[in-house]
Amino acid sequence: MLGYQFHPEASLEYGEAVDYYIEINPLLADAFVGEVEYAISMIRKYPNRWHLVDENVRRYLVHRFPFGIYYSSNAHIINIFAIMHLSRKPDYWFNRKVEE
Repeated sequence: MLGYQFHPEASLEYGEAVDYYIEINPLLADAFVGEVEYAISMIRKYPNRWHLVDENVRRYLVHRFPFGIYYSSNAHIINIFAIMHLSRKPDYWFNRKVEE
């Protein structure tokens, strides 16, 4: 199974989303974290399975929550560019992939 790393801004987005759900209900935040962790484990197992949204960037839609995980992979690692709420401007994360 491939390793993974978050772009620093993707890590911040993830933390902000968790904080948001904690304010609503800590159990909801736990459920969100569980779904994101499950998503990352599936991406690590099957990196080429999900929808290609750019030349080398794929999107996994998080179950039960309106978030997508945008990532690329190579033979060694998964690079997570965004943990994006799906109502945001779709390409705001695009400049992050240059830093691979």
